Amino acid sequence: MAAGLGTRMRSDVPKYLHPLLGRRMVDWVLEVARATGADPVVVVTSPASADAFGGVELAIQQEPRGTGDAVLTAREHLEGRVDDVLVLSGDAPLLREGVLRELVEAHRRSEAWATVFSVERRDPGDYGRIIRDRDGNLAAIVEAGDASEEQLAVREVNSSIYVFRSEHLWPVLERLEPHNVQEELYLTDSIALVLATGGKVGAYDGGDPLEAEGVNTRVELAAAAAALRDRINEEHMLAGVTIDDPQSTWIDADVTIGKDAVIHPFTVVRGTSRIGEGAEIGPHAVVVDAVVGESALVGPFCYLRPGTVLEAGSKAGTFVEIKNSRIGERTKVPHLSYLGDADIGADSNIAAGNITVNLGHGTGTKERTVIGSNVRTGVDNAFIAPVTIGDDAWIAAGSVITEDVPANALAIARAKQINKEGRGGKRND
Repeated sequence: MAAGLGTRMRSDVPKYLHPLLGRRMVDWVLEVARATGADPVVVVTSPASADAFGGVELAIQQEPRGTGDAVLTAREHLEGRVDDVLVLSGDAPLLREGVLRELVEAHRRSEAWATVFSVERRDPGDYGRIIRDRDGNLAAIVEAGDASEEQLAVREVNSSIYVFRSEHLWPVLERLEPHNVQEELYLTDSIALVLATGGKVGAYDGGDPLEAEGVNTRVELAAAAAALRDRINEEHMLAGVTIDDPQSTWIDADVTIGKDAVIHPFTVVRGTSRIGEGAEIGPHAVVVDAVVGESALVGPFCYLRPGTVLEAGSKAGTFVEIKNSRIGERTKVPHLSYLGDADIGADSNIAAGNITVNLGHGTGTKERTVIGSNVRTGVDNAFIAPVTIGDDAWIAAGSVITEDVPANALAIARAKQINKEGRGGKRND
């Protein structure tokens, strides 16, 4: 279910589409649904968000009439095609495959009409309480506002995640009635209707309450991000990656990192970046949709933008920014440089303060700078694209290169120094 706006987020962006560790919030839920084996996966969304989804079947809830109506909207996509319907909320990004598989298996073993995914919370708050009978079966879900003092003491609560036997779900949803001024139909009420009909309802205790934690505010979004960060970092560390300070290191879900890589504090690795074995990143580095080769060095205070490829053994050092460029094996860009739309060969050294000027010669289009292998540039060089520097060339300090430099040449492109005696700051009048 991903049809609500999430007004408590205070945002023009629908709640389910807010970014979270390289994915939108709802994408985390879709990922776990697919991993659990759900087929088909149907997203219930609003007309305004219909274009935000691809690769799934869409059910459009024309008006926000509550969770019960949302599930009923998906009827035409599911009825007659599946035996069981797993209902997930698009704002629960912390769900994991294992616990959902166990929920579905428990539901099928019990032959229940419906099974509620429950968790025990230290502070149950406003969650609906799971009330069980003497045999441990679910007897009712009592909302906090309607609960007695004894019921409020119950710590097992409804997560709003359910599995329904399809043949019993649709007749029950048709019988839902609104009990609020908004005339919304609540899916929770379907459990009471199943029980009243004589159907069996199970409650599966999922254990870790974090699994079912929903996101309704920016505060909760940040908490979910921190939890996902910890999971991602733990997976990388268990796979052989050293992360010096996991709490200050943010790695997106689709990043890959080779063993024996080292990630230093305050590093952010985003998108689909790939970090090779033995590479060293940070501290204070940002890597976005870039490829870092084996044993390459990045940082500190380095920014690798999309399209950057650092080949094995290369270096992008302090206060270096690289965009849409390939840096050859063992080539070093040690400090204070910007390289955009450039191709640099192997074993070259880019000195401090080098810039590739990729908006070439006033053409208004991005052009590339090509620097060969074993090239030595000087400090404060600028390369006005399109320009090619041949292998083994040297560039003098302070040069602005506007023409190609042949292989094995020394290029000097600066005005001749002229000293004016007595024209400094202290003068004798």
